[in-house]
Amino acid sequence: MAELMAAAGFTHGGFYKHFRSKADLMAEASASGLSQTVARTEGLDPAEFVERYVSREHRDGRGDGCTIAALGGDAARQPADIKTEFAAGIENLLTALQSQSDTPGDADQRAARMMVIDMLAHSVGAIMLSRACPDGSPLADEILDVCRKEILASLAHDTSDQPAARSPEA
Repeated sequence: MAELMAAAGFTHGGFYKHFRSKADLMAEASASGLSQTVARTEGLDPAEFVERYVSREHRDGRGDGCTIAALGGDAARQPADIKTEFAAGIENLLTALQSQSDTPGDADQRAARMMVIDMLAHSVGAIMLSRACPDGSPLADEILDVCRKEILASLAHDTSDQPAARSPEA
């Protein structure tokens, strides 16, 4: 903690003026990172999100990438307040992505939510698996390519399953 505070230009004691504990700092940092992830995705439809998210640029940009992919595994082993921040961040991301889907009606909203959860889980998993491999390995890129292709195909299939809108003349 002393090194972190020194790097930020504060004394070790200054930490406790701002945070009650290291867990509070982690929760605050998680909330900030998650809100930045949501902000970067606003206005993107699900296919645009996948194109940007399941990419080599995102995989290689660990410091600027998604907090969920970077710290999701660690969050699972943290106190409830950190898990609560992650749950809120994930919910906000789902809401932002779902709002870009054209699905009026309760049944369509439920289907859209299921599609967005599936898409997000596969996208995060693709980044995590790719990052687990050496950056230059063919497998790291293959994981991204295969997953991006399959997620986009799934999105196209889900869209084609939607009933066509009826024209007023029908």
